[in-house]
Amino acid sequence: MVRRPPKARIAPRRNPVRAKSTVPALLTSTAVTVRVNGVPRTATVDVRTTLVDFLREHLGLTGTHVGCEHGVCGACTILLDGEPVRSCLMFAVQAAGGEITTVEALGTPDRLHPVQEAFREHHGLQCGFCTPGFLMTTLAFLREHPSPTAEEIRVALAGHLCRCTGYQGIVEAVADAAQRMSAETRKHGSGEAR
Repeated sequence: MVRRPPKARIAPRRNPVRAKSTVPALLTSTAVTVRVNGVPRTATVDVRTTLVDFLREHLGLTGTHVGCEHGVCGACTILLDGEPVRSCLMFAVQAAGGEITTVEALGTPDRLHPVQEAFREHHGLQCGFCTPGFLMTTLAFLREHPSPTAEEIRVALAGHLCRCTGYQGIVEAVADAAQRMSAETRKHGSGEAR
């Protein structure tokens, strides 16, 4: 029997860069500060928290509704820095430092915003689930297009779904809201209507 010499044990090689560095901990939560309806608000949230969940669950602003969670229905539309966005498609951390306007900022039960008045008078809502998104999009649209045609209104609202109204009342409400906001702007000078 032939004896073989034992194999030399080779120490495993270590990557010198890895050996000296440490992997940072994965960030799972962070503080988010935004200005909501004119008020600075801060909350610590999971980095995966959507903006709609941040508004509803962390700030208690439940006027913004969660519908499809895919950005299709428009029920979660809010204004971020004056532009309509689907809050179900954004993370709260993406809005950090931004100015958010939700439906709660529009009016009060005693003094409705002209857009709210028009929707009420023209039966532009029934169950009301989609209404906050329609109102916020309408507000932004009328600021850019103070005298829209019916076709322009339909195009502007094409990204919203309503299962109750049949849309004609909504189109009429937006046209009426445009007139109301223009009248309010003339009444109060060159400033923007509420």
